[in-house]
Amino acid sequence: MKKQYLLLTVIIIFSSLFAYSQINSPIPASCQQAILVLTASAESNTGTMYYFERNDSSSEWKTEMEAIPIAIGRNGLGWGSGLHSDNNPKGFPIKKEGDGKSPAGVFALSSIFGYKTAIEIGELKMPYLQLNEMVECIDDAKSIHYNTLVSNDTLKIDWESSEKMASMGIYYELGVTVDHNTNPVKNGAGSCIFIHNWAKPNGTTAGCTAMSPENMVKTAFWLDQTKKPILIQLTKSRYSKLINTWALPDILQ
Repeated sequence: MKKQYLLLTVIIIFSSLFAYSQINSPIPASCQQAILVLTASAESNTGTMYYFERNDSSSEWKTEMEAIPIAIGRNGLGWGSGLHSDNNPKGFPIKKEGDGKSPAGVFALSSIFGYKTAIEIGELKMPYLQLNEMVECIDDAKSIHYNTLVSNDTLKIDWESSEKMASMGIYYELGVTVDHNTNPVKNGAGSCIFIHNWAKPNGTTAGCTAMSPENMVKTAFWLDQTKKPILIQLTKSRYSKLINTWALPDILQ
């Protein structure tokens, strides 16, 4: 009887720990796809990207596709604004406009963009925006359109700086929109964060996450809107501390 009671107690404890991790995880229960980026430190500007899928919130994450090399902001990572808590870890810099850092944390992935037409690009499983000379991403923190993609032929221009999306060469030939600093938008907290092509191996960015064009195509066609995809971007040490609390995918599985 004592053994059975002990076994039941252990089961209850582990069940409670699992439930606690699920409650405290910023990963939505509806999420079935996750891209995980890990860097050696907050100052590193290169890292590794892993792909995972799961059936539901009670299922284990399973590895999809091979891990690939990526590059991030030239100044590493800064704690961003996304699905996770805004309370940044002790000693971790906070993401700000123009700091050359990519955002750390958990972020929804909402759409894909590129230069080709929807017909030319093929059957994506995500919303797609074809870029033209009118599409800009506003990085002027004083603008009411800060951190949004706009078509400048339909708006009164109140910004002094922006990214002209169709004139970015190979970088924005194909990319994914990262929902950083979007709900709500905080002026000066960082803007125009994407996953996109690099021009050369390990070439750093102003705050985005970059990869080879070949891997960008694979990533774009793998993402599925119905699976509520997210980006998880962390240092290896922060990942180790949060893997259980956030119920993160395990790169060792």
